[in-house]
Amino acid sequence: MALPKIAIQGVFVADLAFRAARLPMMGETLLSNGFKLGPGGKGSNQSVAAARAGADVAFITKIGADPFGEMARGLYAAEGIDSGHVLTDAQRPTGAAFIFIDSRTGENAIIIEAGAAAALTEAEMEAAAPAIAGARIFVAQLELPLPVVRRGLEIARRHGVTTILNPAPAMALPDDLYPLVDYLTPNETEAESLVDFAVDSGQQAERAAQVLLAKGVGAVVVTLGAKGALLKNRSECIHIPAFSAGEVVETAGAGDAFNGGFALALAEGRPVAEAVRFGCAVAGISVTRPGTAPSMPRRDEVEALLRNA
Repeated sequence: MALPKIAIQGVFVADLAFRAARLPMMGETLLSNGFKLGPGGKGSNQSVAAARAGADVAFITKIGADPFGEMARGLYAAEGIDSGHVLTDAQRPTGAAFIFIDSRTGENAIIIEAGAAAALTEAEMEAAAPAIAGARIFVAQLELPLPVVRRGLEIARRHGVTTILNPAPAMALPDDLYPLVDYLTPNETEAESLVDFAVDSGQQAERAAQVLLAKGVGAVVVTLGAKGALLKNRSECIHIPAFSAGEVVETAGAGDAFNGGFALALAEGRPVAEAVRFGCAVAGISVTRPGTAPSMPRRDEVEALLRNA
């Protein structure tokens, strides 16, 4: 049986993750109590999550001709991800991310440099149109330049492909972008940046979703961390609880885990509420492990958690 096809545009970065009790103040040096180098970047992480969950994934990005770029290509070969539209820019470095992980809580703060991916062009997105046209779901985020994100969504619309926009990192969006989005998946912080009021409760998340629906998106899924996710479209509003799969080790990559799992479940034709539940299960497992891409669970693990919930 053929796997459902998903096309994802985004960024690969090498994650440099430091664990410490707190961030240093300006001018201060702290000793880390843990460090790990590994693959990351929202689009790349989402590609791994979707592929491990059972999708045939094509990833669209640009990397440098350097050791971090070699890391990316090795990852896609190992995970069975189509890298035919992973371009190489010999003049620019592959992206990198500084990740601070609070060693007490597992919460994180991140600084990202997109590197070569920031030079991906609209013309290069057009060249990747066959990969998008052949997919059931197209996924984008905001780590690439906005005109490139827009072009990817436009190509998907042109070919009748369902679109997911994960609006991360948080930023304001032009109003004419929203009608290109079938599913918008902000977390609470990202939702705040889109609606200009605090989103710190389920009630405020529902209010934010209503504002975003009025802007023209098809449906909104506000991810709420340990509180699960809120799904709102024009006919229903549903809260889907989070899954507890064990002790929380690291939350970096949880949103990417959700989006990859959600995309896969939609591509399989599951009802949207069930797809949100599947995404929550993928995220629930990912936070019990260190790293971003390496923390993404396999399909059998997700199905076991769903069965036993």
